[in-house]
Amino acid sequence: MGKFVITSNEKGTHFVLKADNGEIIATSQMYRSMEACKKGIESVKRNAPDAEVVMAEQ
Repeated sequence: MGKFVITSNEKGTHFVLKADNGEIIATSQMYRSMEACKKGIESVKRNAPDAEVVMAEQ
């Protein structure tokens, strides 16, 4: 089971999603507040479980 790790600094708050082995597998945008960051995490949890994988057009 992966985990979301929240970090804050002078620029704002963001999260990374880490795999069981500690490797970062996703990084969020920078949010202005902790509340917005937590909403971003909930959005990923809600919208990504069955997300389709597609190749970008080149």
